[in-house]
Amino acid sequence: MAYVGIFVLAAVAALVAVILIRTLRFKPRAIEPQEVSEESFDKEKAIAALGELVKCKTVSRATHAEEDEAEFEKLYALLPTLYPNVHKVCELIRFEDRGLLYRLRGKTEGKPSVLMAHFDVVPVCEELWEKPPFDAIIEDGVMWGRGTLDTKVTFNGILSAAEVLISEGFVPENDVYFAFSGGEEVNGKGAVHIVNYFKEKGIELSMVVDEGGAVVEKVFPGVSKPCAMVGIAEKGMLNLKYKVASGGGHASAPKPHTPVGILSRACCRVEGHPFPSHITAPVAQMFDTLGRHSTFVYRMIFANLWCFKGILDLLAKKSGGEMNALMRTTVAFTQMTGSDAPNVIPPTAEMVSNIRLNPEDTVESARAYIEKTIGDEKVTSEAMNGMNPSRISDTDCEGYRRVERAISATWQGCVVTPYLMVQCSDSRHYGAISDKVYRFSAMALTSEERATIHGNNERIPLETATKAVEFFIRLMRRC
Repeated sequence: MAYVGIFVLAAVAALVAVILIRTLRFKPRAIEPQEVSEESFDKEKAIAALGELVKCKTVSRATHAEEDEAEFEKLYALLPTLYPNVHKVCELIRFEDRGLLYRLRGKTEGKPSVLMAHFDVVPVCEELWEKPPFDAIIEDGVMWGRGTLDTKVTFNGILSAAEVLISEGFVPENDVYFAFSGGEEVNGKGAVHIVNYFKEKGIELSMVVDEGGAVVEKVFPGVSKPCAMVGIAEKGMLNLKYKVASGGGHASAPKPHTPVGILSRACCRVEGHPFPSHITAPVAQMFDTLGRHSTFVYRMIFANLWCFKGILDLLAKKSGGEMNALMRTTVAFTQMTGSDAPNVIPPTAEMVSNIRLNPEDTVESARAYIEKTIGDEKVTSEAMNGMNPSRISDTDCEGYRRVERAISATWQGCVVTPYLMVQCSDSRHYGAISDKVYRFSAMALTSEERATIHGNNERIPLETATKAVEFFIRLMRRC
């Protein structure tokens, strides 16, 4: 027995030693030094251009009949005035469903880059705003307006940067395309048409940059530095409708389980049995990058996931939120309908869940898991709409390094990291032709500012808007 005790102690000591050694070696990687030059341009002009874009009420809706097409035409008519050099030098193709594609020709026939944004915005409830959402009012160094963050700031950042560079006589090494859509918020086809154009022309891309992560603080446990989050993949999405039918009847003599009760039990079963966790490539790279900048205890966890993955999974399941969303397919129940009267048992009851698919899952596998978890033949399910997770992009390539260097030069001192984007964007369509698609909104944002995206009182500090121009100037110089 004594030998057994000694053996156990030795094994524990060896385990602790391995964990500590791995933790001590888990340090930030050396960063290649680079010269950072000042980018000089007319900031007031760039801000004025953004304001004019915001004043266009380019609200996209599920059907074109509900939209104000004149507001989109107003924006198109403004572009040659706001960005005259771009329209003098670049070729422009207009596609169906509000797709715009500019081509800035390069010196060679090498692989081109694509810089993306969308110029449609979500609807507003004007009476809940402190300032008019389409007046682009500037107060205390802040511009108020729908689309200032999502994503007219990057639309303006790309075109303003090109405007500056063209005025200097700049010609990129390879072609640079500016790809914009006016229906991203409603899953419009503008971006699809542009991708199909690249397919038909056989154009192979070196890099695609679209909206996505930002420079943020306090998003990763134990990391005090600002983090620039570059999405290298995005989760899929499935809206699933559940239905229970019955004979209806008077509520005074109910059966043991009504349709609403059966659906509620199904909801509880799904919420009580979360999808399995998967540390996919984007999340593994994020853990490996940011974990090295964390405090000792967190460094120990992320340096030794082989040992602590279970604890991390448990914490994610209990707390929910962003960490949990990064590690598994999530299910959020969002709608439920039943009877029209309080004393009538509904002949049918329905509920809907919004499912965000981990890269390890698909629309089909997620639906199968849900049905197995519910385990009730009385509950039927129907996929309303859905899309599988995007392709995972390469980070060991020049395209990613260009983005990384432009970020580091613009927001000095931040930690640049890949991550998994939990929202959807137009860039998912580019996975059909490229594994070098990077999702980064060229802004440093506070949690309060992020909360206004799709919400009330969306606004942007003027310095944030001009930093976006700086970023795209630096990125284009590297294309």
